[in-house]
Amino acid sequence: MVKVGVVGYGVIGQRLADGVALQKDMELVGVADVTPTLAIRALKEKGMPYSLYLGIQENLSQFEALDIPIAGTLEELVQQSDILLDATSAGVGAKNKELYAKYNKKAIFQGGEKDSVADVFFHGYANYEQGLGQQFLKLTSCNTTGLIRSVECLDREFGVESIAITIIRRVADPGDYHRGLTNALQIDKAPSHQAVDLMTIMPHIDATGILVHTPVTHGHIITVVAKTKDKISKEQALDAFYKHPRIRVVKIADGFQGNASLFRYARDLGNPRGDMYEIALWEEAIVEIDGGIMYAINIPQEAVTIPESIDGIRAAMEMESDKFAAVLATNNYLEMGKWMQK
Repeated sequence: MVKVGVVGYGVIGQRLADGVALQKDMELVGVADVTPTLAIRALKEKGMPYSLYLGIQENLSQFEALDIPIAGTLEELVQQSDILLDATSAGVGAKNKELYAKYNKKAIFQGGEKDSVADVFFHGYANYEQGLGQQFLKLTSCNTTGLIRSVECLDREFGVESIAITIIRRVADPGDYHRGLTNALQIDKAPSHQAVDLMTIMPHIDATGILVHTPVTHGHIITVVAKTKDKISKEQALDAFYKHPRIRVVKIADGFQGNASLFRYARDLGNPRGDMYEIALWEEAIVEIDGGIMYAINIPQEAVTIPESIDGIRAAMEMESDKFAAVLATNNYLEMGKWMQK
């Protein structure tokens, strides 16, 4: 049983802990954070289902004042774990890496860290084999994670030569107050880092893209123009997408008009926090073009990287050498693709 520690119990860390707890071949040792945030207070109110470790010992009195039990220090969490999932703020993970290395532990960092923090820039479906046995992996960003899922799906079936993307990007997570746009769209210079990152993971594909920030909080939408080696039809592309357990094909005609529809549906399903591990792809938005296909996907930024993070555990800890067996195990424990059997 692989022992996993989660460092940082914020937007991503909470979801990583929940995801690991669902894996029957992993044990969640606990989670670590530095202050009694609302997420930590909610953890206490839920009865402390996860052991909590303290990242900064000088802050212990803040937890004691709220009667929040502490299981130990961050260093003790590292010592007790086989691998750490670091979901701290950008830059903190690089500092934590020194502690992980001190005890010769493996770690997986989220997309906010610089690529130099890790041995491999990792994606479960696209380059699982490169992560096997590595000490430090770094995940792609939420947008890049979902984008690669869809591109790899087509590439595996038909061969993709190039892509051009437009990212309509949510400006902040729900509940964030530290940044935001009001009645404005803001464009970044091209190419977007997501296109560059995809080429790092899948160097045989030429990619470029533009990113537009929008004043919304629930999800990004990406349009993709993919040129394939051989001409493919909408039906062929749709068949490939329908078979992918991390891609949910939806229809505008059924009421899935956009990001808000998907978030609401996830809440109606009873998903914790309204989370979605899968990306959504609109059937009516698939268009045949000369030399390829165009489509649109929704990226649920808060939870989309969780499956690939768990894939990373399987790779780094060499729990499974075969990529498809590894992602299948992750998918099964997270119950991804269950709508495919309906």
